[in-house]
Amino acid sequence: LHGDLGRLVVAIRRRLSIFSLAFLDVMSCGFGAVVLVFLIINHETNEQREFASDDVLSNNRQLDYQIQIENEKLEELKTVLSTLRKEASQIETEIEETSTKVRSTTDQLADTQTLSLVSQQALEALKTDIATRDLDVKRLRSETDANQATRIRQFEGDGDRQYLTGLRVAGKHILIALDTSTSMLDETIVNILIRRNKSEEEIKESPKWQRAIKTVEWIGAQLPLDSEFQVFGFNEQASSLANTTNSKWIAMEDGLVLNEAVQKIKEIVPSGGTSLENLVKEITSLSPLPDNVYLITDGLPTLSDRPARSALVTGRKRIEYFRDAISRLPKQIPINIILFPIEGDPMAAAEFWNLARITNGAFISPSRDWP
Repeated sequence: LHGDLGRLVVAIRRRLSIFSLAFLDVMSCGFGAVVLVFLIINHETNEQREFASDDVLSNNRQLDYQIQIENEKLEELKTVLSTLRKEASQIETEIEETSTKVRSTTDQLADTQTLSLVSQQALEALKTDIATRDLDVKRLRSETDANQATRIRQFEGDGDRQYLTGLRVAGKHILIALDTSTSMLDETIVNILIRRNKSEEEIKESPKWQRAIKTVEWIGAQLPLDSEFQVFGFNEQASSLANTTNSKWIAMEDGLVLNEAVQKIKEIVPSGGTSLENLVKEITSLSPLPDNVYLITDGLPTLSDRPARSALVTGRKRIEYFRDAISRLPKQIPINIILFPIEGDPMAAAEFWNLARITNGAFISPSRDWP
């Protein structure tokens, strides 16, 4: 029995050994297969990972390059934007300045249109007046020879004065008013500025001023023997040039006082501005009032009898000064205008012509060869 049990144990052990070896082989093969599959899969994963990493790196580099380019463009756009903002600010400033100029120009245009309408009306009235003056010229020509015998002063010149016989010198009390302001030196602003800085002798020889003096002489030569006269010079102030008080009339007699007044005028150096209101004050102080006033000037006044608020005198302001002055004139006094036009004063002719018209006076703007 003991022997049988021993053999049984040996047999069982053999069976267990055979089974154990086969099981381990199977397990080993399975484990090896698993390891082999894992290695294969892991190898492919690593290759894919390396391939994917290269693509990602390349894409990243491309993105970095694009970001760099876009950043550079962004900086350029910021610079352009800053420049555009500055330009926009300048444009806004220019627009505001232009708007201001447009408003100013619009106001000036409105003023010009108003003045143009006044000038047109004055022109129409002038045409009517010319027809009336033509009749007066014919009548006065017939009286010229008779008047020659009543003149103390004689005036000789090269100019043709026959076309100005409409400027009749007549009356019992005659006033000659001569503008002695700086503007009487020349017809242009530039030449006036040049001439006023010369010596006194050169200033007194200015062609325009010499014409004004000869005009006074011409009028003086037409004064009737039985008349009384007065000669005023005016710039910023007005005063007599006949060596007498402003309010006193002078009898013609032998013409000595008239000759002295003309000689005094020749020594005057034109200077200062022009105040027509101060001249009107002196005219209204005369007793009796003049029968005729012969005003020799070159433009509208630049001053009034009140202190100026500004050194700049606009065209509108000059018209205002002129109209204020003539509003103080007695209505019955004829004002005869002899105008030597100056540059930059386009409304002078219309305003002075209208003054002559409403006072039944004469208006002339003589040529350079007269008198």
